[in-house]
Amino acid sequence: MLISPIVKKPLISEKSLLDAKLGIYTFIVDKRANKIEIAREIESLFKVNVTSIKTEIVKGKEKSVGKKRIKTRLADRKKARVRLKTGQSIELFEVGGK
Repeated sequence: MLISPIVKKPLISEKSLLDAKLGIYTFIVDKRANKIEIAREIESLFKVNVTSIKTEIVKGKEKSVGKKRIKTRLADRKKARVRLKTGQSIELFEVGGK
């Protein structure tokens, strides 16, 4: 699921859904993108106001593949945690339920 060249996909996990209730949303982004580019892209895609961004590069895991269990390494990726202006939200992170 490619949203844009900079913002690749939302990161949906237990922790990111808990953070979404506090107004912090997590995305997988292009490794070469900086905070200003990420903020502009999020604001244009979702029509929200970004107040702060924290980024980190997550190292790729080592996996065993094939019959001989050869070790391969997944690619590194960049994760961005975006805080929105109070009262705003992104519908991708809203999960149904009571």
